[in-house]
Amino acid sequence: MKSLQKTKTGKIQRFLLKKNIKIEEILMDKQVNESELEPKEEIQELVRRSREAQKQIENYTQEQVDELIRAMVWCVARPGVAEEIAQFTVDETQLGNYEGKFLKIQRKTRATLMDIIDEKSVGILEEDKEREIVKIAKPMGVIGALAPSTNPEATPVIKAIHAVKGRNSIIVAPHPRAKLTNKKICDLMRAAIESCGAPADLVIGIEIPSLELTNELMAQCDRVLATGGGAMVNAAYSSGTPALGVGVGNAVITVDETADLDDAADKIKISKTLDLAASCSADNSVILVEKIYEEMLSKLEERGGYLANSEEKEKLRNTIWDEEGHLNTAIVAQPAEKIAEMAGLDIPENIEFIIVPEDGWGPENLFSGEKLSVVMALYKASDIDHAIELTNNIQSYQGQGHSCGIYSSSDENIMKLANITKTSRVMVNQPQAASNSGNLWNGMRQTFSLGCGSWGGNGTNNNISWRDLINETWVSKPLPQTKELISDEELFGDVMNKIS
Repeated sequence: MKSLQKTKTGKIQRFLLKKNIKIEEILMDKQVNESELEPKEEIQELVRRSREAQKQIENYTQEQVDELIRAMVWCVARPGVAEEIAQFTVDETQLGNYEGKFLKIQRKTRATLMDIIDEKSVGILEEDKEREIVKIAKPMGVIGALAPSTNPEATPVIKAIHAVKGRNSIIVAPHPRAKLTNKKICDLMRAAIESCGAPADLVIGIEIPSLELTNELMAQCDRVLATGGGAMVNAAYSSGTPALGVGVGNAVITVDETADLDDAADKIKISKTLDLAASCSADNSVILVEKIYEEMLSKLEERGGYLANSEEKEKLRNTIWDEEGHLNTAIVAQPAEKIAEMAGLDIPENIEFIIVPEDGWGPENLFSGEKLSVVMALYKASDIDHAIELTNNIQSYQGQGHSCGIYSSSDENIMKLANITKTSRVMVNQPQAASNSGNLWNGMRQTFSLGCGSWGGNGTNNNISWRDLINETWVSKPLPQTKELISDEELFGDVMNKIS
């Protein structure tokens, strides 16, 4: 811990010196803000700059736009820089681990770029000859993006390239815990944009974030793109500005009797431990069908899982949540050994995640909810129907609309789960946390913004991308031949005889 603290202090101090930021200013955010513009005026100035920059690329060609987003990814994902950002992020936030941060900034940003680079986002997007409709892409303007502390390394990049792909500008409001990481990344993107001959203000990061500034940004921008906690998303929807928010994650994973158990165990471990479960897509509850329960549990233990007993479960509950059921942020994205130590558990070395047996759901069974930690609730189901029932009950408490997963070789079971659950995405035989938001092994849109539909209080089910950040003009021409209404008999059929 001492060596980590030294690394943290040294790296951040060097960064501050390089950017001419006084450490006293960082430690006295409130005083700095009060000595400058009022929040409304400060955001007005940022939006003015952002809008001015956006106007300069409004008529960019597809080639010019794509050059910009290539530069924005390369500047942060290139060898040497990606490693530096990953370590810097861990040092500042004290959340997650280097390996997870590195994968996100080095690999996820590349995959996202690859996902969209060949797509047409300028000019005519679609031509429907049958309906004589032409759709033309238009920018929205200034995107206000809210970034969480759990994924601050890649979220600004991915949101920024989606925005610029649509010829928008973007202002990023970071979580205070990740403000230096956000500044570092935004500064790199700004320099890259300038090197391509475009205005740096296409990307602006709020350097000293506050709730007041974030609220003003949401009120003054043209579209809000919110990734973070429920309160943040609700604020976005209440801002008066059109908003795209995400719902609460609480992924529930089922393993049935037809699954490849070794494959399932490997992938559950990957999903549960990636970046120390900082992702809202990490496996929060795993349901094992009774027939394979004991065998599968053994395989999870072999891969670094620790099965807590009833006494240890109670200690964990009192550590992870307070008396009112609020999550203790001190356990978020922390190693299993640290959580165990906080709870007073004596666990073996090399434990990577903690398994807690559960059979209920709701506020009286807190382990059934999102934990943002390497702690996993484990359920036993009699069969696939019981597993689906458990999934719906768990997610009726928390996480409805977000995602489920299943390990199975039965298409019947897979489709039954997909049809009966209230979920926007089902990952089949994939590590949930690494797959929900898109990966090279599936066709999901690459993003960190996952819509949860009306189930999660969101306006979309999409994996949000540039297509959600543009306006479309529909050009309608007369049909070559005017349509004629068909007869009542053809249109209404037997209904005519049922209604008197």
